[in-house]
Amino acid sequence: MKTIKKNLLATALLSATMATAASAETITVATVNNGDMIRMQGLMADFNAKHPGIDVEWVTLEESVLREKVTTDIATKGGQYDVMTIGTYEVPIWGNNGWLVPLEFDVSYDVDDLLPAIRGGLTVNDNLYAAPFYGESSMVMFREDLMAKAGLEMPKAPSWNFIMKAAKEMTDKDEGIYGACIRGKAHWGENLAFITATANSFGARWFDENWNPQFDSAEWSDTLNFYLNLLNRYGPPGASSNGFNENLALFQQGKCGMWIDATVAASFVTNPKDSTVADKVGFALAPDNGLGKRGNWLWAWSLAIPAGTEKADAAKSFVQWATSKEYLELVASKEGWANVPPGTRTSLYANPEYQKVPFAQMTLDSINAADPQNPTVDPVPYVGVQFVAIPEFQAIGTAVAQEFSAALAGDKTAEEALAAAQALTERAMDKAGY
Repeated sequence: MKTIKKNLLATALLSATMATAASAETITVATVNNGDMIRMQGLMADFNAKHPGIDVEWVTLEESVLREKVTTDIATKGGQYDVMTIGTYEVPIWGNNGWLVPLEFDVSYDVDDLLPAIRGGLTVNDNLYAAPFYGESSMVMFREDLMAKAGLEMPKAPSWNFIMKAAKEMTDKDEGIYGACIRGKAHWGENLAFITATANSFGARWFDENWNPQFDSAEWSDTLNFYLNLLNRYGPPGASSNGFNENLALFQQGKCGMWIDATVAASFVTNPKDSTVADKVGFALAPDNGLGKRGNWLWAWSLAIPAGTEKADAAKSFVQWATSKEYLELVASKEGWANVPPGTRTSLYANPEYQKVPFAQMTLDSINAADPQNPTVDPVPYVGVQFVAIPEFQAIGTAVAQEFSAALAGDKTAEEALAAAQALTERAMDKAGY
């Protein structure tokens, strides 16, 4: 009799397990191909244990491809994705359009713990429309040993003139070492992010207060010529093809004296598992030109739920897990505090363990140095630091990025690239009715 009862119990448990498996909801998450997102995929056992009724399928794409695909899908209501990794540019525009599900989480999530600068960029009419997976600004990452060899000392807040001088002194082309590794790949989120943030510090603007394009200004000429001179003289070969991932690999291989890029890269260049120069890296604020604006950006890669999904509850469970305090602790327990996704929570920067991380304070200082409401030296009618928060910017920005990348490749002069940028931006803005 006991045997029969045991068999019946086992059968019931098996049936329940099969029923749960059969009823499991599958959500598709579109994400960017970078280290933090790949790490998350390796930690899914924790999510699966807490949410056995939800299966997750991943679509992992390069940054520019991801932006194109999710933008097309949400604008056409394609329904391919239940969770999208999107940025600070998209959230206010898509939230206003009603394309995203407003996010409300359990009290345990502690939404008030989100850094105000990051949360503000993801909020529309007091509704949070995306949850930040990590937040970032940009800063200088440099080889301390090469800086010392050059007889220089990196200031905490360097000028662009110092960067040019240091790049010259640190370059040793015979040894395959280049003073400056900078984004050159053509896309509004690649080379143009760096160039626009730099332009802010040179006193340039995308538009004046009446939405007139400003690429014919002396400030833009100074910006682009500085950028081209820096990379043509002291950058690696083929710089016009290098984006974030390519420059990360170069830096980790010891090929770069300085890399000015996203603060989130700090954990990768200091990780001895991946970086040959992990113990030789220093950090400084993004440079300025003495005009009151630093050349750093502000960004968050965030998880959002498209309004067209039929699996909003399951999607919300995943978003809450991936952006929670508990997830940060999970990463710390597996990978160490230096590899926790940065730039999202006040409590992280108050954590004594995280304060020991060498780049933690510089990351926070860099984020706080960016002001998307007042990004430029002179007044402008737009918000956004390395982008202009209008729907037309994606297309205009990528077209301008292609002109600047062509100049870097030697196919155009700076003046020709700026003239083309001015003309195409004028046409696009006229067509849009500005």
